[in-house]
Amino acid sequence: MPEITEAEVRHVASLAKLALSEEELARVGRELNRILDYFAELQQLNTSEVPITSHALPLVNVYREDAVGESLSPDEATQNAPDGVDGYFRVPRIVE
Repeated sequence: MPEITEAEVRHVASLAKLALSEEELARVGRELNRILDYFAELQQLNTSEVPITSHALPLVNVYREDAVGESLSPDEATQNAPDGVDGYFRVPRIVE
């Protein structure tokens, strides 16, 4: 697998808006190359018997039934608002 060059590390650091010293550039380059070497090792594994998954653990969504219940009146909902008017929240205008 081709190694990542210092120029590529500089380019990625620039894209990420990272200011890296020369020492940090060299260290990050070495670390990225070690990561790529590890991926190359992983590519050698036989995964044909491994089921495809989207998560490492099985996930189940738990939904509740929608049910109409008691709610606050508009006046109750806005009673503690810093600027409530006629049951509405008044907020500063953000669109001109």
